[in-house]
Amino acid sequence: MIASMEFTPFDLEHHQSIWEQQVDFNLTESGVHPMRLEELLGDDQGKLAELLATEINYPHVNGNPELRENIARLYNGAGVENLLVTVGAAEANNLIVNTLMEPGDELATQAPTYKQVWGLALNAGHVVRPFHMLSDRGWALDVDDLNAQVNANTKIIAVCNPNNPTGYIMTEAEMAAVVAAADRVGAWILSDEVYRGAERLREEETPSFFGRYDKVLALGSMSKAYGLPGLRVGWVVGPPDTIEDLWRRHEYTTITAAMMSNLLAAHALSPEVRPRLIDRTRTYIRNGFPVLERWMQQQDGLLTCVPPQASAVSFVRYDLAINSTKLMEALCRDASVFIGAGDSFGVDHHLRIAFGQEEDVLNEAFGRIQKTLESLA
Repeated sequence: MIASMEFTPFDLEHHQSIWEQQVDFNLTESGVHPMRLEELLGDDQGKLAELLATEINYPHVNGNPELRENIARLYNGAGVENLLVTVGAAEANNLIVNTLMEPGDELATQAPTYKQVWGLALNAGHVVRPFHMLSDRGWALDVDDLNAQVNANTKIIAVCNPNNPTGYIMTEAEMAAVVAAADRVGAWILSDEVYRGAERLREEETPSFFGRYDKVLALGSMSKAYGLPGLRVGWVVGPPDTIEDLWRRHEYTTITAAMMSNLLAAHALSPEVRPRLIDRTRTYIRNGFPVLERWMQQQDGLLTCVPPQASAVSFVRYDLAINSTKLMEALCRDASVFIGAGDSFGVDHHLRIAFGQEEDVLNEAFGRIQKTLESLA
């Protein structure tokens, strides 16, 4: 159980704010190498002309209809009434915590995980109860721990599937266990699904929690599986009345995602274009991980990991007597390579290393990391 009345900074994003624009190689970004606009549009001159003729006005506050229709196709049983478009999945998380959680409510959350929801709940004065994934079982969900942490005060069970930072995909049995735990106490499931479509080992996409239980809010984003983080477009899918409640808070925060972001995201998620983006992402992931794996194997046991099932990151354990944040800072200063510290996910002596880049970029970055590791060893 974790509770705090002091402000808890968002360590991962704080470190990224400081370092990501200062280094030669940013291997903490958890998506693949971003697309160029010309790559997204291809030879579609009609779409280009349409964009050039667009007035830079306010779009629909809850997301342009075409964008919401394209998103709804990704979820069985969803319609536009189930959709709210937000400024990244980050805004969606913020809206959900501030809309659903009341004094005395608790959050149960995966560990390790992307800790935004964790921090939002702590900073609002709520108790946070982590339930763990088991590294010695390939990061499988500890179902007994899940059930031990969920109680009558649990308002939200937060999961990230595929998981950030491990790349683990829940089994059907594990998803059913999460639903059963939520149903037992009437809790909501907040399912961060931004890595759906970024699978490394299989063609079928990771199933959503949406539709498995009547109190699910599923999140998506253009950042990870689509290589378009700069659009700052995310979304939440859920019951229409709850979507309306989130929309009311949305009007107090960002009001709306930008017009051009709405139009470009709708184009990217169209049935004609989306498969091309998913294929591009998976190509980066499937080509990049072997480069990381070969390099790790050359380190004489210094680095080990459970190979990720999805995403462009791997959660790597290192065998050095140095704290992960200090190691991250040393790599930024000495090697000009930025990787994620395990501390940011609550697990020291680990690093989140991204591999969704071209092979020559990875080889140069890994070579620099190796020199710093050798100096520390």
